[in-house]
Amino acid sequence: MSHQHLRLTDELVDYIRRVSPPEPDFLRRLRAETSRHPQGRMQITPEQGRFLQFLIRVLQASRALEIGVFTGYSSTSIALALPPQGRLIACDISPEFTAVARRYWAEAQVEARIDLRLGPALATLEELRNNAAGDPFDFAFIDADKENYAAYYEHCLALLRPGGVVAIDNTLWHGDVIRPEVQDPDTRAIRAFNEFVKSDSRVLACLLPIGDGLTLACKL
Repeated sequence: MSHQHLRLTDELVDYIRRVSPPEPDFLRRLRAETSRHPQGRMQITPEQGRFLQFLIRVLQASRALEIGVFTGYSSTSIALALPPQGRLIACDISPEFTAVARRYWAEAQVEARIDLRLGPALATLEELRNNAAGDPFDFAFIDADKENYAAYYEHCLALLRPGGVVAIDNTLWHGDVIRPEVQDPDTRAIRAFNEFVKSDSRVLACLLPIGDGLTLACKL
């Protein structure tokens, strides 16, 4: 019995995309536009976007939370999977990045489902917790500054309903998590976060080798 994952070549990735449901044209163009950005590597893959949509549908989610919008591929994907009355609270600090996202939200006709909160996400999350008189969230996606991953995770877990899921991107961090010579703050933060989630009895968690590593934690 193999303990190895299949190594994804460019040819296999092309095949996966060829036999998967077609990426909407506006998402394809958003991905192409973002790939030309100096920080374009921060964008999730189409497979991750489709997987987030799958999770939203399986959870029958109507309330979602996103930490880190960037140019909007993940938020557009999530909003498309929400029901018409669903809502996504999307947190980011960059008017420049989210201006791109707004264009594509409009084109995808999901802007009415997205509540963009510009400002430090920790402050937004604190506010949400302090005013948590409404329904809890069904789903949360974290893809922002790595040194605050642990704090974002705690806030999201508190805001989720039992059975809700938080997904955390970049938890393999380009492979640097296994390179002991790499000791920058972001890499150390992700290593510590992964070790913490592994032993967190409040969730059922798994780390999937999709994209740059995607951790899923279901609140028990």
